[in-house]
Amino acid sequence: MEFYASCPEGFESALADELKRLGLSHVRRLKGRATFEGELEEGYRACLWSRLASRVFVVLGRFEAQDADELYDSVYDIAWESIVRPGATIAITARGVTEQLRNTRFSALRAKDALCDRLAETTGRRADVDAADPDVHLLLSLRQRRASISLDLSGDPLFKRLPPAATRAGEGAHVLRPDYAALVLAQVGWTALCERELTADDYENEALPTLIDASCAGGGLLLEAVNILTDRAPGAARERWGFEGWQLHDAVLWEQLLAEAREREAAARERQARIVAVDIDPAARKTAERMVKCAGYKRFVDFCAAKPATVLDHAGAVAGAALVADTTETPLSLMHDAMTLIGELRRAPELASAPVAALTRDGLLARALHAEPERSIAVMPNNEEAALEVWPSLDHAAAAFEAATSADAEEQTADAQGEAADTLMPEPTATLDLGDGKPLPVLIPESEQFANRLRKNARLRRKWAKREGVSCYRVYDADLPDYSAAIDLYEGCPQTPGRWLVIAEYAAPKTIDPALAQARMLDILAIAPRILDVPAEHVHAKARMRSRGGSQYGKQGAGKGASGERANIARRRLPLIEEGGLTFAVNFDDYLDVGIFLDHRVTRNLVREHAKQARRFLNLFAYTGTATCYAADGGVEETVTVDLSNTYLDWAERNMRQNGFVGPQHHFVRDDVLAWIRDQRQTRNRWDLIFVDPPTFSNSSKMGRRTWDVQRDHVELLAGVSRLLAQGGHAIFSCNLRGFRPETRKLARAGVVLEDITAQTIPEDFARNQKVHHCYIVRRLPIEDAMAEVGFSAEEIAERVEELRNPEARKPRAAVPAHAQAGNGKPKKKKFYASKPKGK
Repeated sequence: MEFYASCPEGFESALADELKRLGLSHVRRLKGRATFEGELEEGYRACLWSRLASRVFVVLGRFEAQDADELYDSVYDIAWESIVRPGATIAITARGVTEQLRNTRFSALRAKDALCDRLAETTGRRADVDAADPDVHLLLSLRQRRASISLDLSGDPLFKRLPPAATRAGEGAHVLRPDYAALVLAQVGWTALCERELTADDYENEALPTLIDASCAGGGLLLEAVNILTDRAPGAARERWGFEGWQLHDAVLWEQLLAEAREREAAARERQARIVAVDIDPAARKTAERMVKCAGYKRFVDFCAAKPATVLDHAGAVAGAALVADTTETPLSLMHDAMTLIGELRRAPELASAPVAALTRDGLLARALHAEPERSIAVMPNNEEAALEVWPSLDHAAAAFEAATSADAEEQTADAQGEAADTLMPEPTATLDLGDGKPLPVLIPESEQFANRLRKNARLRRKWAKREGVSCYRVYDADLPDYSAAIDLYEGCPQTPGRWLVIAEYAAPKTIDPALAQARMLDILAIAPRILDVPAEHVHAKARMRSRGGSQYGKQGAGKGASGERANIARRRLPLIEEGGLTFAVNFDDYLDVGIFLDHRVTRNLVREHAKQARRFLNLFAYTGTATCYAADGGVEETVTVDLSNTYLDWAERNMRQNGFVGPQHHFVRDDVLAWIRDQRQTRNRWDLIFVDPPTFSNSSKMGRRTWDVQRDHVELLAGVSRLLAQGGHAIFSCNLRGFRPETRKLARAGVVLEDITAQTIPEDFARNQKVHHCYIVRRLPIEDAMAEVGFSAEEIAERVEELRNPEARKPRAAVPAHAQAGNGKPKKKKFYASKPKGK
């Protein structure tokens, strides 16, 4: 019989080796699969014991299939009555195309018709189709003019073998798939270590084969390692197989193989080994502990603190060792510590015999280990690009190094010897002395310059903050171009004491090596908390773009509290900070920005000062309502807070309530701001003070077909805002587009004038970046006065006045562009927010 085992890309070589170890013959490695030949027992053995295969297929036939008719005839000629068990349901999946068969669904349907017609002709009964859960799953493969059809012996994919209790325990967490875990463990020879017979010296020294998982993530590697140690067949617990609907299935033979597997597992109870697990991320370690406990493997795994000395103490004497890690889901803020831990463990003399295999996304582990990997395998765990990188043990590397650089290797050039030495042997680790007596390993030696600059900045900022009464401020803002990041320090108020760092990386230019930029960022993440005295768990890494576009409210990605956030934002426990005598909730986990823009500290105070002469206040694009809190603190009688996000409105209401501003006079409106302004212009609602701080760009689906671009749309926005001002009122407009240029002439034609107050609103801690935001006072004037103020000629002013007096003479309006078409066009019910004017 002809069989093949399918697998993810990158697994082929390891899978072929595994099948050979299982005793299968004629094993051949192909892309995405490995083929083999044998009897029924060999197919069963692959199903039962392969840890790397996704599925196992038996090839039923190969034939010509140039067109649909030839495909039908060829499939019909196969003796399906002797293949498909009577009463079994079927499903056929097609892959590939030929010149005439271009649609895989049609090809599968044609093959199914042929199969069913054959069964109807020979048995008098057509097979029932169950596409979701068939008893017999067939795969039709098409290529050029040829086709093959195979039966899936597996049923469900073979990697679906996590214990049910562990699956429930790890729900929502990153748990490495068992086949990927098996691939990692295969690279370090864990199976051979488990099978090793201990010597008398080993017993005397209490030395055992040892596996150290230095980044245990969700516990996937640990579960697979225990299964290998206990010699538990990966398919032994499966209750249903694809071959059960096959007429050639031999239940007696299958039961014999299961009995053999049980005997092997019983014999493996005598095995002895240590598995030590750590993780820099406490949350990941807790998930791994829960997974291991629920799987019933707690006695096999020793969890300990993520410190090299502690790990080595728990490992004890080793009789062969291996070091593995899965860093694909390690938070960026903890990555440096994870890399340092792995590097120090690899260089420990006690683990000189240990090869290293790690799943990583960025290639930075080579910098931490100061040696290029012996091999790198491109893989796709969780459908995301990653690499499985493998380093030999230091003992092996030293031997190879000696061989590569020995005097006997005369045929090698000096350059070749030097290259071999660089590849095999690790370089010395660079460390920094930060003055606390604890040398800090770094990936880039030049990071000492960053440390010196940050130390100087911190000292100066600390004095300034104390003098000004500021507790949250920017410490560093890309002062050194190579270390392009912003570092903000937040101090909690008495209710939630603590210190937090938000380190936002600016996107590196395309000319910079991404791996080098990432290494510098990891050094920043390691150095900053040490200098600024912030616990590692309170360091939050973000990625920020220095671009013309992008929403300032963008989601950070896999935040810890993003799920169901609106439902609990009002009562969720968040850190509280103080600014200007007010208290605000901040969220460091879920979004690029934390809930308050520190560069608007002066602007918010300006809102409070202006609010002292106002009765009604309007906050547009309100975000978390911090400006509304300042206006309420300034004494306004009524506030209206408008934003498109329900989450941010709930957050704004929480901030207001936190500061004692509650009551029916404070309104929170969820709406598209431009559409809402158009509606309000038709009402009597007017405001004495308006604060407008729009995002640079937005394409939220809540806006319907329209998009928002502050440069493109600010004239429409400010013209509308000016019509909502009460007599003598004004607005404060701010935006964070670095290259923003107000269209003053267009605004003047609408009777709107701007006073640029940017310079006086930039706080001292943002002084290095004068373009961090732009800020203006917006006033409405008679059109003649506004146009004269910006330099229009008398003729242009007269022409504009005449145009307004004679609407018929105006140029016809252009069609509304798609980006400006809002919502579904339904009229909205008007609401009075502000106090009604006296009289009628």
